[in-house]
Amino acid sequence: MKDLSAGIRYPFDAPPAEDKALEVAPGVLWMRLPLPMALDHVNIFALDDGDSWTVIDTGFDSKRSRAIWQRLLNGPLAGKPVARLIVTHYHPDHIGLAGWFQAQGATLCTTRTSWLYARMLCLDVQSEPVPAQVAFWRAAGMPADLLAQRMAERPFNFSDVVAPLPLGFTRLQDGQTITIGARNWTIRTGEGHAPEHATFWSQDDNLILGGDQLLPSISANIGVYPTEPDADPLGEWLASCESFAPFAQEDQLVLPGHKLPFTGLPLRLRQMIDNHHGALDRLRSHLATPHTAAQCFLPIFKREISGSAYGLALVEAVAHLNHLLHLGQVSRTMGPDGAWNWVRNE
Repeated sequence: MKDLSAGIRYPFDAPPAEDKALEVAPGVLWMRLPLPMALDHVNIFALDDGDSWTVIDTGFDSKRSRAIWQRLLNGPLAGKPVARLIVTHYHPDHIGLAGWFQAQGATLCTTRTSWLYARMLCLDVQSEPVPAQVAFWRAAGMPADLLAQRMAERPFNFSDVVAPLPLGFTRLQDGQTITIGARNWTIRTGEGHAPEHATFWSQDDNLILGGDQLLPSISANIGVYPTEPDADPLGEWLASCESFAPFAQEDQLVLPGHKLPFTGLPLRLRQMIDNHHGALDRLRSHLATPHTAAQCFLPIFKREISGSAYGLALVEAVAHLNHLLHLGQVSRTMGPDGAWNWVRNE
């Protein structure tokens, strides 16, 4: 068994300032782009390919992000072109400016599922919530006043913060070897936070490009959505953490999609697994009596949640309930209000 006692450490005390880059390993630059939300940043990495750069992830598409990128290209990246863009997963803070880079001549590399999801969502623009979305909120037990408010609002559209994606990309696959920045990397894909999320494990030194699959001090959101309302992403996430464990070493430097680069991946993987198992234990106890998903925030997150975080909390609550349903440990009954009431099987 691996020794997990060394703990999680952060070799860099602070992130690079806006428009700046920090070299975290030979030929590897760390940069940050701002996000207009509680998680207010996304990490970006550029790897030196000699006459060009490979960039890992992009940030949102916004005037501010484009301006920052232009300053980074002219400054830390020294005017050398970005010939290749690698996107770890399809979420908008990671793929938002992929089309912008492609328009400047970069080749987009990502998994097939990531590209298909992003392309589909870019083309799916809605002026109001569709009936399936409303039914999903209602089934999760969203309070009537909040449901009415959501129904009256223009929903978030992927295209609001993602540049149009042209046809054409290079597919990345699990188990594949790819050369980036004079290193050979093994691609290992994970599931749960985003389908077919790519991570990259250097064969030549101790670097890992972890995206949102391998984060240090926060938990990646594990959500269920109306596109696949009976999915079990939490089961997939737990299985992915277990599958990464045999390859995790104490001294590997993980370059994550958010927060600070860190070492101590074996412990971090165990923490991520144990944190969800703890939430599931508390949830099973809570479901001695029936509750909707919206009534399960306290046992899952150890606090009630409102405001801008409510939507993410709701989809994660459904993910935990779905996981218990797939395990046969809970049952659900649709109430007259259209909400599922969940209860523990005795």
